[in-house]
Amino acid sequence: MALIGWPELILILAIVLLLFGASRLTGLGKALGESVREFKKAVAGPETSPEKKGDEEAIIEAARKMGIETEGKSVKEILDEMAKKAEEKG
Repeated sequence: MALIGWPELILILAIVLLLFGASRLTGLGKALGESVREFKKAVAGPETSPEKKGDEEAIIEAARKMGIETEGKSVKEILDEMAKKAEEKG
């Protein structure tokens, strides 16, 4: 089975241009670009939601009250230190 080469691709694009017209083709290209951008954003995963950000701030505040240094650490590292400190006290 042969792949589509440049001559075939140019022929297909010329037919599409004749069918839809130049003005409508730009709109289709824009819509396709937006769709691809949204798809990539969805595949990349959800961004930090406001709720999650609030939870992170609450964790950092609780760690500071426990006397744990939070600067430059991830939330997971902070939670691990909080658990260790709780085990020591308990």
